[in-house]
Amino acid sequence: MKVSYANLKLKTKTDIKEFDFQDNKIEVLQYLPAEEKYALVMTLVDNNRMENGLYDHVRLDVCFHLLLVYAYSNLNFTEKQKENEDKIYDALMSNGLMDMILSNIPESEYNYLYHMINRYVEDSLKYNMTAASIIKTFITDLPKQAAAANEIVEKFNPENFKAVLDFAKAANGGRDI
Repeated sequence: MKVSYANLKLKTKTDIKEFDFQDNKIEVLQYLPAEEKYALVMTLVDNNRMENGLYDHVRLDVCFHLLLVYAYSNLNFTEKQKENEDKIYDALMSNGLMDMILSNIPESEYNYLYHMINRYVEDSLKYNMTAASIIKTFITDLPKQAAAANEIVEKFNPENFKAVLDFAKAANGGRDI
């Protein structure tokens, strides 16, 4: 017998856990909706671009844990404070608040997000090594490279080149090069 979903009258849970930290009540969500999880992963990816084909794992870790604090806790940060996220991260870590927040996020939530981010990083690294990625990069970069080459041609001054040839010829004992 089938059960009607509507009859279940389910709603997304909004449970929180609370703990005290320096006479402040810190609230930690127990479930983050899928849309917000997606936004968290995409924010992490957008804020941590690959450099030379690799991710900086320290940056990923800092960003991941701060995004968890932002998304799961009731701590508020100004945009000015967020300009120096390393400072926020260091303060939260060194005072034990980061660990307290993380320990109040359900393990399944943390593991799911951690797994999704690692999977995204692995998939990105694998993709960047494929022929499709190399061709896409070549096609994307080609107009920029063509524009740079065109600029060199436009700025080319034959008189400067003649001076270089004259110098090389003189350095070669007056013989043609």
